Amino acid sequence: MLKMSGMLGRALIGATIFGALAASSVAYAQDNTWQDVRKAGVLRCGIATSPPYTMKDPKTGTYSGVFPDLCRQFGEQVLKVKVEYVDTTWDNIVAGLQSEKWDMSLSLNDTPERRKAISFSEPVVDYSVTFTYNKNNPKVPKQIHAIADIDKPGTTVTVMSGTAQDKAISSVLKQATIMRLPGFDETRLALMSKRADLLADDNMTNLLLVRAHPDWAEVFKPNPLLAQQGIAFGIRKETPAADVAVLNQFIEKQKQSGTVNSLVDASVKETVASTK
Repeated sequence: MLKMSGMLGRALIGATIFGALAASSVAYAQDNTWQDVRKAGVLRCGIATSPPYTMKDPKTGTYSGVFPDLCRQFGEQVLKVKVEYVDTTWDNIVAGLQSEKWDMSLSLNDTPERRKAISFSEPVVDYSVTFTYNKNNPKVPKQIHAIADIDKPGTTVTVMSGTAQDKAISSVLKQATIMRLPGFDETRLALMSKRADLLADDNMTNLLLVRAHPDWAEVFKPNPLLAQQGIAFGIRKETPAADVAVLNQFIEKQKQSGTVNSLVDASVKETVASTK
C-alpha cells in the first residue's frame, strides 16, 4: 500500500505540473490578442516605407498608403482603439514584431522563411519582383528576355536591404553586383544617378516609377514571375485563430467592397505625383 501510495502521489504531482504547464501554454497563446489591444486602447503598427503600400510625408510625419490606411480603419472601426505607427526598417520589421514592439507589421511579403518566425493575414495585394532600368543605359541590353540577360559581371542591381526583393534576387543573381541600400529613396537615387544599372522592386512600385519617368524608365518582368506571393499584415505566431479570423474578415470585406482597389489607385496617384 505504501508503494502504491507513493506511485499515486507521484502521479498526482505529475498531473498537477502538467496541468500548470498546460494552463501556462493557454495563457501564452492568449497573449497579445485584440482583447489585449482593446485594453491598452491603442493598436501599434510597425511600418517601413515602400510606396505605394506604405508612405510617410517627411514634412508632416503623417502616414499614407494602402496598409497604413487599412491599419487605421481596422484599429478605429473594428477594435475601436487609437492607431499608433512605429517607425522601423525592413531589416527589423519581423524582429520588432516578435519582441512585441508593435502589434502588427505592415506590408509584409508572406514568405516561407518569415512564416518560421511569424504568421500572416490573408493577402491584401499580389506581388512579384521586377526590374526597372534606364533604356538609354548602354550596359543594359535593348531587349531583356531572361534573368541571364542582366546577370552579368559589371552589371549592378540595387535593392532595399532586408526586403523580400533582396532575398528573391539574391537567389537568382550569381554574377551581377547587388547594391543593397536601406530605403526606397536611396535605391531610386542610385538608379537615376546611374550608380546602379537596374532596380529590383515589387511589380507595383516599379510600375509607378515607369509611369513617373516614361522618357527613360523601362521595366523587365521575368517569366515565370519571380517570387510571386501575397503582401499581407504580419502578426505574431501566438495570435489565436479567432483573432486572425477577425483580421481576415476585415480584409476580405475591404477587398469585396472595392476599398482596397480605391486605396491602391489613390496611393499610386500620390506616389507618381511625388516623384515628378
